[in-house]
Amino acid sequence: MKRRDLLKGAAVAVAGTASSKFIHADEEKASESGQRRALGKIALEEHFLIPEFVDYFSETYPNINPEIRKFGTSVLQDLGNKRLEIMDQNGIEFVVLSISGPGVQVEKDAAVAKRRAKAANDFLAAEIQKRPKRYGGFAHLAMQDPAEAAAELERCVGELGFQGAMINGQTNGEYLDLDKYSIFWERVAALGAPIYLHPANPVDRPAVYEGHSELWGPVCSWAFETATHALRLVFAGVFERYPKATLILGHMGETLPLNLWRFDSRWLVCNRGSRTLAQPPSFYIKRNIAITTSGVCSDISLRCALDAMGNNNVMFSVDYPFEKTDLAAQFIETARVSETERSQVASGNAKRILRLT
Repeated sequence: MKRRDLLKGAAVAVAGTASSKFIHADEEKASESGQRRALGKIALEEHFLIPEFVDYFSETYPNINPEIRKFGTSVLQDLGNKRLEIMDQNGIEFVVLSISGPGVQVEKDAAVAKRRAKAANDFLAAEIQKRPKRYGGFAHLAMQDPAEAAAELERCVGELGFQGAMINGQTNGEYLDLDKYSIFWERVAALGAPIYLHPANPVDRPAVYEGHSELWGPVCSWAFETATHALRLVFAGVFERYPKATLILGHMGETLPLNLWRFDSRWLVCNRGSRTLAQPPSFYIKRNIAITTSGVCSDISLRCALDAMGNNNVMFSVDYPFEKTDLAAQFIETARVSETERSQVASGNAKRILRLT
């Protein structure tokens, strides 16, 4: 046989093997059509709103389509049958609820922020008591006062049974790596309560977004703002000082999983001043940061996240009501991952990280 015939035969064999893999994958997906309930999905970037926070929510209006504004507040304020019906239809057994941002992170008066955050947490606790097998909660914290925020986190976790807290970006221009927040991170680590860092606008609007309103918000700026906030924590040594602290990032990790190698490589040559780390940056990202699939229904992105962050650090979420629950549910049910990975992402990792029983 001629060499070209051998190569042709090898190519056919490889193609046949690849086709077989995808055929088997499709057969596997078909066999899982009834698995929606069996997965027992847990979602943890699922939002709600109370009337007192509508004005805060309006801060996001420049970032979103006017059509979304029309339905957003009413849907967010529903914690009853409609929300539960959507969960049931899509096999979501349990959700961790959080105030839709930015909340008190944009409140200028610290006393008002603390009072409203506490009221929001008490409201959520009362709702959870009605449906404790379906709803959990992330505390809403007034980061204007780090010591009070630490105390409120402890109250919410210890007395109200919350799973951690969600913080919506910077608070009046201050980021969580500042020394003033050490008392907060110390309490976070001691409690074992994860902090979900949710996107929000910075206090300034960089020139790069001028003339491009589509980039200001969920398409681009929120991801980069949140990723940079998380990296500030890494490079400031927060996770070196508090190795038991856990940060959660949504939207498949806000671009971090894709860039782990470069963070390590460029850390060696960057202008880092007096900053030092005992380990490469990727070490802290993989050890101290977990991510969710919220708002990203892509097999390629999920594969990257699992390979970069590890199977134990990726969790399912929807980002309700801003994303389609049925699309997110179908995605994790049919994603081209192993059944072990699917189970871990759908609920197993959340049970461990959030200490759900």
